[in-house]
Amino acid sequence: MRAYLWFLGTISLTLVLAAIVTYPVYALLHPHFPTLWFDRIGSRVWEFALLPAGLVFVVRHLRLTTKGDYGYGAPRPRWLRQFWAGLGAGLVSMLPVTISMLALGVRVLAPDLTAAHVAGAIAAGLGSGLAVGFIEETFFRGLLQGAVLRELRRPLLAIFLVALLFAALHFLGRVRIAHEAVTAMSGFTLLGAALANFASPGLILDAFLSLAAVGVLLGLVTWWTGSIAFAVGLHAGWVWMMRATVGVTREAAAAPLEWLISRSDGYTGWLVLGWTAVLLAVLALARDRLRSWRRTS
Repeated sequence: MRAYLWFLGTISLTLVLAAIVTYPVYALLHPHFPTLWFDRIGSRVWEFALLPAGLVFVVRHLRLTTKGDYGYGAPRPRWLRQFWAGLGAGLVSMLPVTISMLALGVRVLAPDLTAAHVAGAIAAGLGSGLAVGFIEETFFRGLLQGAVLRELRRPLLAIFLVALLFAALHFLGRVRIAHEAVTAMSGFTLLGAALANFASPGLILDAFLSLAAVGVLLGLVTWWTGSIAFAVGLHAGWVWMMRATVGVTREAAAAPLEWLISRSDGYTGWLVLGWTAVLLAVLALARDRLRSWRRTS
């Protein structure tokens, strides 16, 4: 548990530090960039300064220095084959969810949809998918899960713990603070907003559980294949399909089955959770094949 607590503690500490540091940074920048909002500065301070610095410290402290520690230890040809296989599997396996949403009437095609609009949504989805897939899988399944597995030696528990953190970090909220209302304590207002979703768990339960299930699936795939390659592809394919779908459709107003999708992003929710359970069962049946990829793919 030591590695897990190091990562969890670093994330928590950097959030508190961001609450303290954001006001001085805002006071320094606002006279020169008056259109910059306080919450935007706070998010960037955390995402691009404090959190990376904290994680670099943890990575060095835990001596996570090799390509294998990051999930890239497999030979390049094997890694790329697994990635492309995962990308294709991600698109194909998430397509039934999109079709189901349209068939059930919980999402409908956007009015005045054009070919340019569709192409733009597909391109944006691909860009988001690749960025999210590589960044999140490198951190969650590469560094974090790898470190916890080596220390804990209880694979299912390690995968579950990482999946919970993976899901939780998707619900850090934000709040807009008017310039005239900014004070030295506004950073703690941002911190409270970041954690506000967890004060009303019923509002995020469907999306949280679906993301946790997705995290378990990606964790199992990484454990069985011995690298993050297939998980990166799967994750990228899923995000690609999700973002493209959201880009060309709209949530149906007052649809009888609207509870199947989450308010948080208009896609994850009970429907995704049920389908992920099906995918978990399919992958469990194929685990021996996935394990063989360590040597043959």
